[in-house]
Amino acid sequence: MQTRLTAGDAELTINPEHGGRIESLRIGGTEVLRQGERFGSFPMVPWCGRTENGRFRDGATVHQLPVNAPPHAIHGTVRDLAWKTARSSATETVLTCELDDPWPYRGRVTQIFELAEDSLTLTFGVETYEDSFPAQAGWHPWFLRNLGQGGQDVSLGFDPAWQEERGENHLPTRRRIDPLPGPWDDCFGMPDGVDVTLTWPEELELRVTSRTPWVVVYDEQREAVCVEPQSGPPNGLNTHPRLVTPIDPLEVASTWRWRRL
Repeated sequence: MQTRLTAGDAELTINPEHGGRIESLRIGGTEVLRQGERFGSFPMVPWCGRTENGRFRDGATVHQLPVNAPPHAIHGTVRDLAWKTARSSATETVLTCELDDPWPYRGRVTQIFELAEDSLTLTFGVETYEDSFPAQAGWHPWFLRNLGQGGQDVSLGFDPAWQEERGENHLPTRRRIDPLPGPWDDCFGMPDGVDVTLTWPEELELRVTSRTPWVVVYDEQREAVCVEPQSGPPNGLNTHPRLVTPIDPLEVASTWRWRRL
């Protein structure tokens, strides 16, 4: 069953049973997310982007994940699971999801959606029930390239400190380079926090911010562009592991703020 939040003329539609996915964000009646079963905006937990060959090491133990984007594992497990609604109001919803097989550890993910008239704040919490484990969390929104109102295509504005060089295997080489012109399917470093502005000229400006220093930008499709704040880079379970412990959960937040032009 879908959950709808409203604030002013903003309307957010979430489907807990379909991976805790945002299915729609309408601002003044205008949809800003690409529609379809694979699109909207979905959560990436407990890893973001590709994990090399579906394998990661935790201490001396090597774990094998399902290879769902051969030869790699991509975008975590929770987008394929049903979430439970912990509480909901007109402007806020809290969802939870259990981590278990095929993820080799037991834990819980909490996702909070807070809608205001001019913003949407998204928050993740990842906690363990037992053993510590490396994890990542992030968002994968598919913003429409064109809002379908006869206006111009979206432009992206951001000023990253570096770009992660992408290897032939589509993973960062761990070499930082000066940002290259698009099109992109690349990870960028923003050490002061993610700050990317999408502008549909004379229609809408939407700013994506997060305190996390990592963002993936994907704009190789004709229909949509993706701006993905995440707690670590692709393959980060191996290259930038962030341990979730019983006393130190992983918490990350992002805000989308908009104004009409």
